[in-house]
Amino acid sequence: MSRQGPRAVRLGPRAVVALLLISVIGVIAFGWPLLADSASGLAHSRDAPWLFAALLPLLVAVVVATIADSGLDAKAVAMLGVLAAVGAALRPLGAGTAGLEPMFFLMVLSGRVLGPGFGFVLGSVTMFASALLTGGVGPWMPFQMLAMGWFTMGAGLLPGADRLRGRAELLMLAAYGCAAAFLYGTIMNLQGWTYIGGLSSGVSFRPGDPLHENLVRFLTYCAATSLGWDLGRAVLTIALTLTIGATVLKALRRATRRAAFEAAVTFDDTKA
Repeated sequence: MSRQGPRAVRLGPRAVVALLLISVIGVIAFGWPLLADSASGLAHSRDAPWLFAALLPLLVAVVVATIADSGLDAKAVAMLGVLAAVGAALRPLGAGTAGLEPMFFLMVLSGRVLGPGFGFVLGSVTMFASALLTGGVGPWMPFQMLAMGWFTMGAGLLPGADRLRGRAELLMLAAYGCAAAFLYGTIMNLQGWTYIGGLSSGVSFRPGDPLHENLVRFLTYCAATSLGWDLGRAVLTIALTLTIGATVLKALRRATRRAAFEAAVTFDDTKA
């Protein structure tokens, strides 16, 4: 009898469709103010409830589609809930301190082990749970759920999930965590930049202006307001990945074997 090592959950066609639909809705939700004219109402407080209402059933659809395509059982869903609870508990430990947020490290490693579909759901549910835990519920919450879902899903899409192990895998995850930490901050900046008032005219959003001019102002805004926070998040993610990442990955992969994430057992016909 032979048993292959645990693998990230593969994306089936139904899960791909659900993820694509979520991502298209998310891109529109984040980006529509850039194309709006000066007469439009830009407050995301207006579209956030609609985005949240669309996001929840689509997250359920991803879970159901992944279970249907991969044959996972209730233990896999329970593991998803446990990781979301741990991630939510980690977030308050560093929130508000120079961007030092250890939950990002856990999301990178969990996305790697769980795969992109469950990774997206894990990131979104973790952010939702942490918002309830910290009282951070507001119009920004569904946008945070989307951004964290993309962050975690990206780790599940990295190459070599079946073969790459050891130091090379940790270096790849650390590099991804660094880049994705900056991208997360940039995406979330876009959510608030289009309607936050009281800023210098040199970095403020100007509805109706050419897109390229607003993008230049946006990059200047990111450098002036959040670069230090994003750097702290990236450095902590790298440090935790390279120091304790191997231990956490081993524990996560052991848990996936018990939660029926692994490949089916095969038997070799050999004579004694």
